[in-house]
Amino acid sequence: MAAPPAPALSPGRQKAGWILRPEALMLRARAEVGPAFTLELPIGPAVFLADPVTIREVFTGDPEVFRAGEGNAPLEPVLGPASLLLLDGPEHLRRRRLLLPPLHGERLAGQRAAMERITAADVASWPRDVPFALEPRMRQITLGIILRLVFGLAEGPRHDELRGRFAQLLPRGAGNLALVPALRRELGGRSPWGRFMANVRAIDGVLLAEIAERRGAGDLEERTDVLSLLMTATDEDGRPLEDRELRDELMTLLLAGHETTATALAWTFELLFRHEEAYAALRADPGGPWLDAVCSEALRLRPPLPVVVRRLATRTTVAGHDLPAGTRVAPCIFLAQRDPVAHRTPHAFRPERYLGVAPQPLTWLPFGGGTRRCVGAAFAQLEHRTVLRTVLEHVAPRAADPRPDRPARRTIVLSPARGARAVV
Repeated sequence: MAAPPAPALSPGRQKAGWILRPEALMLRARAEVGPAFTLELPIGPAVFLADPVTIREVFTGDPEVFRAGEGNAPLEPVLGPASLLLLDGPEHLRRRRLLLPPLHGERLAGQRAAMERITAADVASWPRDVPFALEPRMRQITLGIILRLVFGLAEGPRHDELRGRFAQLLPRGAGNLALVPALRRELGGRSPWGRFMANVRAIDGVLLAEIAERRGAGDLEERTDVLSLLMTATDEDGRPLEDRELRDELMTLLLAGHETTATALAWTFELLFRHEEAYAALRADPGGPWLDAVCSEALRLRPPLPVVVRRLATRTTVAGHDLPAGTRVAPCIFLAQRDPVAHRTPHAFRPERYLGVAPQPLTWLPFGGGTRRCVGAAFAQLEHRTVLRTVLEHVAPRAADPRPDRPARRTIVLSPARGARAVV
């Protein structure tokens, strides 16, 4: 059987829908075609999978067949070729083993207090009695957490330059042009892509300067930030990470780390604004059982990354379809987490479904699965809960707009279009 059909839209309208209205496009395709369908994306056609069982088969399948690094290849201009997200095979496993320890266990638990301090300091600067967008504030907080806990950067010129550069790197709207390969023309730095890449190169200079300076630090072995831990780590052959490898992992942690968690936090507040009972329960006890339930349900309903991509290395049967080598297969987290068989009222925000109940890995996939599950998942979940709890211990934001926010693309994440506007 050939690739599954596409919805009744022209290829051009599918590409436009993927950039402008991706959730509506995925829901329409699922309703018209079924749990496996083909969409024409700006990077080419992809076979989307919405059935949780089929997605598990892909996640746990042979990684030499379902190649995630090749699927993430469009991200290479930003992340760099040595990023964990772009690696496959033995090199991916080697890098994953080096990255996991600094982001888990006792080292992770010791970072909660710093997350609380960074959040409380930012909340103190929020305007009072004036509407403002929460999403940019969440990005300020999560970027500050990454710079301090991952990079080990205290306040100073290098810290401030990275803050400013990253604020300019992914502007809403213009940043979506990065999804269209045909528009990736630098034109001497005059095009949106040219300005984007100039910013990436400026960030590279700062990161490589920090790495070089850190290598000469006398206290490197005593530091607890992720960069220092990675610089002292070696693989089973005693081989450390080289400077460019460190640069690519830092860029990956910065972009994938702070953007996704900030988006998750913005959606969490936006959803709470529309559900007074859950919001009241959480505010009454910000550190109680509702905290885990609210965060889990927000990630189920609004996963920042709606889809992941694998590229087939050989001809393979997926969801009953015989697909040739080179096919992009796209497990759709957004649709799988709204599966009507797995979840009652799948499109509704119901945190109580997770009160005292852990999310099931088959149908709760915001961090992916298998050997490609997000290496920073534990860090992100601690950050999500800590920032949310700390905000609610200091202030009680309420909705500044009676209309529920709609999703809008911010390059690879889907965030609230109006930024989750609030009033404190």
